[in-house]
Amino acid sequence: MSRDSVAGTFLVALVLCIVCSVLVSTAAVQLRPLRLANKERFQKKNILIAADMYDASKPINDLFANIESQVIDLETGRVVADGVLDTELFDQRAAAKDPNLSEAIPSDKDIAGIKRREKYARVYLVRENGALKKVILPIYGKGLWSTLYGFVALQDDLDTIAGLTFYEHKETPGLGGEVDNPRWKAKWVGKHLRGASGEIQIEVVKGQVVAGSPNENSQIDGLSGATITSRGVSNLVRYWMSDEAFGRYLKQLDTSATGGTDG
Repeated sequence: MSRDSVAGTFLVALVLCIVCSVLVSTAAVQLRPLRLANKERFQKKNILIAADMYDASKPINDLFANIESQVIDLETGRVVADGVLDTELFDQRAAAKDPNLSEAIPSDKDIAGIKRREKYARVYLVRENGALKKVILPIYGKGLWSTLYGFVALQDDLDTIAGLTFYEHKETPGLGGEVDNPRWKAKWVGKHLRGASGEIQIEVVKGQVVAGSPNENSQIDGLSGATITSRGVSNLVRYWMSDEAFGRYLKQLDTSATGGTDG
């Protein structure tokens, strides 16, 4: 067969495609462990940032050694029993898309705009000498252009915010993208989730928080020029801290920490 013929040209192209496909597939398989390790490292880093425990001068795995991971049932608020699912391989984001591991959220309760909520979630605890110091919870919800994924950390009173971070979103740089700005995230530290009667009160306000206002301790300055993103962050935090998500778990954790009974 002449190499200059149409058939020869197609044959060369076919062989080239096959060779390239094999090389790409081989590289993907060989690099998969590295990609997974980098993904895990990135996740751990953001959990540490939310908990105000990240130190760039120290290995992430060393810092993370002080953090305990649990998978919980959001419906009951209890830690998942052995045999219910493989907690080591549990992927919360994948579970949210799995009809067997998630459930539809009624529209009147879906303030985070996520439509479905996974039945189980992975949470992270920081303890010192056996005593609970912080809990870090995964959160996500709709902004203006994207779904924002992040973590919120609570102090041992399970009401005071210790930190907040978002590690993935596609909001507008300089506007909604300011959710990544350390100065804005610092405004969350020390704020309270609930009011005096126990209701969820945390919110991102439009404009600036009015000093001396009744709910000042539960309010955060809005992002300038990003009203919808600000409202989205406010709603997603309120949703995940409510009884529709982590609320039951926090009550269980509070009961355990105070030495009470859960009935």
